[in-house]
Amino acid sequence: MTVRERVCAALLAAVLPAAAPALSPEEARQLGTTLTALGAERAGSADGAIPPYTGGLTTPPPGFVAGSGSRPDPFAAERPLFSIDAASAARHADRLSEGAKALLARYPGFRMDVYPTHRTAAFPPFVTEQTVRAATSAHTTHGGLSVAGVRAAYPFPIPKTGNEAMWNHLVRFNGLCLHKRISAYRMEASGRLTHASTARVIEDYPYWTEKTQSPNVYFRFRIQYEAPARRAGEGFILVDPIDYLERGRRSWQYLPGQRRVRLAPDLAYDTPNAATSGAQTFDDALLFNGAMDRFDFTLVGKKEIYVPYNVYRAAYQARPEELFRKHFANPDLFRWELHRVWVVDARLKPGKRHVYARRVFYLDEDSWAILTSDQYDARGQLWRVGIAFMAPSYDVPAMWADAFLHYDLATGGYGINSWPGKDGWIRTGACPGDAEWSPDALAGSGLR
Repeated sequence: MTVRERVCAALLAAVLPAAAPALSPEEARQLGTTLTALGAERAGSADGAIPPYTGGLTTPPPGFVAGSGSRPDPFAAERPLFSIDAASAARHADRLSEGAKALLARYPGFRMDVYPTHRTAAFPPFVTEQTVRAATSAHTTHGGLSVAGVRAAYPFPIPKTGNEAMWNHLVRFNGLCLHKRISAYRMEASGRLTHASTARVIEDYPYWTEKTQSPNVYFRFRIQYEAPARRAGEGFILVDPIDYLERGRRSWQYLPGQRRVRLAPDLAYDTPNAATSGAQTFDDALLFNGAMDRFDFTLVGKKEIYVPYNVYRAAYQARPEELFRKHFANPDLFRWELHRVWVVDARLKPGKRHVYARRVFYLDEDSWAILTSDQYDARGQLWRVGIAFMAPSYDVPAMWADAFLHYDLATGGYGINSWPGKDGWIRTGACPGDAEWSPDALAGSGLR
């Protein structure tokens, strides 16, 4: 931050509430009893469509090869219970997000194949134990923009505010460190498919590590592009802190043509993401990432809706020619299940700027990952619909929903990012030390 930004932050901190109240001991006693350690309802739904939570999936299915970075579908033999299309959408309207309704109405041929629900999200014991232990000390500060009193835990298993629910998503447990080879594509309304990028990525989560020199950092992201040729060698680093108001995102970019690393504060908010040829914004990644200071987040409540879940075929087994169709991704590869989600409604703050005036997020109660999202333009019209490829990493165990796409209802196209597919991989492993997250390290690795 500049001196001026630090002064502004200090003045703002003086007028904002110091901290939101932590969870009471009485409330926390629900965790591990009627609620799971992460705050989900342990019981199934009244009609039995959502089963009770029994710990998630922790046993890899036959065919899984440890270290390969690809995860077979444990439910490959299952068949849909029914399908929802434009003709039947009205009968299921109470269990559809606004985005799903819009896709069914807009695109003939788009459908949602609904399968039996499996609550597969699972976590190591230290994650659940730490979450229960920290439930009464975790709290937000600076109007919900920062987190304190917690580390190596989901901070708000029983959220009281929209900011608390969103913090659970931001710090969610994917594993301690991920190594990925991923791609991004853009499908034009004409049916023309563009390969926007292929890259190698390291994602580090110091927040979940007991010993670290970066205790205030919850997420570090380092990407190096391999393709297309014009982007080969390019890369950037993002570092996100839990005390956003005081520090802000730190980011650096390496451009081979300039042979230098530069500060890149624009790699945030609604800056168009070049990895998808501008089809998504930077804070569209993971359906939401980064600072929350431009929106007011309201916790609407919990709802049962059909969401993408256990979509291993689309995430890991498909190739581009199998996944991409004109206007929408191949419905044969997607699995929709009935799950309970927390609904968070985000409205642009007066005086703030963003291409979205409103965003609605649907967060999985079992993992806190955003599974789908609705983005509205300044006229109040639904503009983009986000879909996450929820496919838990049963071998870790951890949730994983980092591949995502956005349908653009204005143009008729869509973009997908962070997608491994048949030719990529998502592996867990050791992360580089703190020195490797510096601008100098970025310059040395990006030379070509």
